[in-house]
Amino acid sequence: VQLQASGGGLVQAGGSLRLSCKASGINFSIMPIGWYRQAPGNQRELVARITSDHSTNYADAVNGRFTISRDNVRRWVYLEMSNLGPEDTAVYYCHVNFRSSDYWGQGTQVTVSS
Repeated sequence: VQLQASGGGLVQAGGSLRLSCKASGINFSIMPIGWYRQAPGNQRELVARITSDHSTNYADAVNGRFTISRDNVRRWVYLEMSNLGPEDTAVYYCHVNFRSSDYWGQGTQVTVSS
């Protein structure tokens, strides 16, 4: 199983970014996929999750600002982030649980300047 995350960067407060995660080695279309983030000194937390039938859920802190989506044909999961604030600064990871094991992408840094 491989997850490759990309799309992070430096953005000013109020700006937008789109993160992408490419999955391989799994039956992608049936797997729920999540985006997590970890800020320095904090625990890793769930940001958004999308199921195989495109049902979504979001952390309260990002609800209304972030949108998770997936392309089952191309095996991508996306996280559209808007109205970013310094509190969104973190390393973002995509995640899948497959056969009772957790798999993580390598992480992509998002830094929001005030």
